[in-house]
Amino acid sequence: MKPAMETAAEENTEQSQEKKGCFECCIKCLGGVPYASLVATILCFSGVALFCGCGHVALTGTVTILEQHFSTNTNDHALLSEVVQLMQYVIYGIASFFFLYGIILLAEGFYTTSAVKELHSEFKTTACGRCISGMFVFLTYVLGVAWLGVFGFSAVPVFMFYNIWSSCEVIKSLQSNATASGDQICVDIRQYGIIPWSASPGKACGSTLESICSTNEFYMSYHLFIVACAGAGATVIALLVYMMATTYNYAVLKFKSREDCCTKF
Repeated sequence: MKPAMETAAEENTEQSQEKKGCFECCIKCLGGVPYASLVATILCFSGVALFCGCGHVALTGTVTILEQHFSTNTNDHALLSEVVQLMQYVIYGIASFFFLYGIILLAEGFYTTSAVKELHSEFKTTACGRCISGMFVFLTYVLGVAWLGVFGFSAVPVFMFYNIWSSCEVIKSLQSNATASGDQICVDIRQYGIIPWSASPGKACGSTLESICSTNEFYMSYHLFIVACAGAGATVIALLVYMMATTYNYAVLKFKSREDCCTKF
């Protein structure tokens, strides 16, 4: 029979070893998390959601403004309405694609990080795994370049709405100072190529322009386009992080494949 003190000491030692094993397991699990891919995924989901959601509503508000104030004839903006509707369908496709692509890249990050941290002793790299990782590198670079174009394109409506808003501010300042009339200050939407030159009235001046800036459609569309542009910028940053992460993952897999070959010989 062992003394009670020895038995208690052995139980405490076993408990401390179990706690240590659990702690080490947690550390290994945390070490296997691809933090770069995780941050990029969260940023990508947020950016795409802002771009798609705000862009969809802002496009609808823009068409409403044109129909009510700049193009009273339906035939003049029929093509624009079709283009806007097509762009909204494209937005649905972009949101669905990036949701799936972000999950796939995050899973690939977990897979490769497990190889780096050697969480599984039986892990072996394969030519198929390296090929898939290289494909992700190429596709992410292509998407990054494409989203730079999307980011630039999303800044165009922000620039247009800013010009209209700044013209309205000039009219307000002239009216408050009573120095001159703002009737000569106009904004012609036809010069942007959105509607044809035959559209009527095509432009707004003075108090009419000021009343347009005071509408809820203008206020919401302007700010939603700004948020959509910011979302596109966040997506570009997320894709840049993805580029670095996927490139590093591919380099690690290639290095481990060479290491395995050298070990065999």
